[in-house]
Formats: sequence, structure tokens, C-alpha cells
Amino acid sequence: MGKSISICNQKGGTGKTTTAVNLSACLSLAGKKILLIDADPQGNATSGVGINKNTLEKSVYEVFLGRSSIQECLLETKIKNLDIVPCNINLTGAEIELVGALSRETRLKRAISFVKENYDFIFIDSPPSLGLLTLNALVASDSILIPIQCEFYALEGVSQLINTIGLIKENLNPDLSIEGVLLTMADFRTNLTTEVILEIKNYFKNRVYNTIIPRNIKLSEAPSFGQPISLYDKNSIGAKKYDEFVTEFLRNQLSNNILSDKNELREKETMAT
Repeated sequence: MGKSISICNQKGGTGKTTTAVNLSACLSLAGKKILLIDADPQGNATSGVGINKNTLEKSVYEVFLGRSSIQECLLETKIKNLDIVPCNINLTGAEIELVGALSRETRLKRAISFVKENYDFIFIDSPPSLGLLTLNALVASDSILIPIQCEFYALEGVSQLINTIGLIKENLNPDLSIEGVLLTMADFRTNLTTEVILEIKNYFKNRVYNTIIPRNIKLSEAPSFGQPISLYDKNSIGAKKYDEFVTEFLRNQLSNNILSDKNELREKETMAT
């Protein structure tokens, strides 16, 4: 059964959607079966993989409101092994419409359960807020990946996100964990970038990925062509860094699986004695 991961930071402009699209694409090109769920009303992940969000017949909006199954809203992308549940501006009204709905926090989790076994990873591009859509994403996820930009206000609001994760673990999703923290938009020409990196590593310790995504014009251009960076310009520094990140991401998955297997074996041995 696939692992579901929310890509989340309530602060805008952190490279959240860029990471969602490019991580999904790179893993797909590496042979993994990926589902990308666009849960951000801006629909940038949808257009970022070449889907016209203005002509959608069904989207994640219908999934949230229970009008369509997630299977009915799935679209194949031009990238082999990558499917998407797209989004458009209709999702803006979902939070208001769900206010009085039954089990409103678990709508997405329930929908994903019907397709989870079909994918290696399910990535949820969350909106830059801590509203009901993000809450649904976190409840539906096994872990959360936090992109943080290497800028002055980098940690602004992160403590609130960590508090929210704690509340969700206590009340709705006890197994939710932090997958990792990805540093983005680094400009190594400035001393500020180095200072921010040190501050974030001091705050999150070993949860910070070694790979750092730099500011790169090609990364900014790629979405306007409806392509991930690996297809738009595979030789750019942005593409190489996301390839590097995927290698680190998969290595961490392997290490976590080995650790999990060891713990499970230890528990069985304890029970046997």
C-alpha cells in the first residue's frame, strides 16, 4: 500500500507546489507509480503537469463534497506513471460548504483509501493555510514534507504548523510524522542564506534534507510550459538538484523501512518470549 505525504507550509512562496510537481515527476520517471492530488484552489500543480484547469469536468472539489469518487476524477498526465487528481478555482468554496458536513476532516482520507494500494506514493499539494483543506490533507497523510525557503522570514509560522501537527496527532491521526524539511530558493551569494540554513537545521535537527534547492530561473519558467523541470530542462541546476533530492528521499525510505522491519521483528521476539 502506498505512502501518502502532504507537502505543506501555510506560508506562501516556499516552493511547495514546485516541490510537489517535481518530486512526483522525478519519482515517476524513476519507475515509481505516483498519484499527485492538487488540494490548493490555485490549481498550480494541475497546470504544472500540463492539465488545463479551466476545462475540467470533475476535480478534487467533487471528491471533497462526495459528489464523485476519486477514481472518477483521476487523470493521466503526459508523464509515465504519474496520475493526478486535478483542481480548479471551484475548490475555493469547499471549506465553507464543508463547515457543517459530517466527518468533514476525513473526506480526503476516505477517498484515498480506495486507490492507495495502486500507488507507491501519493503526494498532496496543500494550500498555503491551516484551514479545512489542509486539515483534510494532514489527516489523510502518513507524513508531512515541509518546504522552507532560505529567506529572512523562513521560520515564520512554522511553530504554528508544528502545533497543528501535534493537535492532529492527538485527535485525528496519531501516526502522522514529519517526513522531512526541504530547504528551497537558496541564493548562496548572500550571507543571509547561510544564516537561515543554520537556523533551520538547528530548529529541525536531523529532519532537514542534505539537498538544498537553489533559486533557478528554469524552475520558475517550467510551470508556464506545463512541464516539470526534468522535462523542461533536464540539464539545468534545478533539475539536477531535484534528481539529487529524489535519490536522498528514496534512500531515506529504504532506511525507514529497514528500521521498521527491525522494530517489528523485535516486537515479535518479545511477544514470543
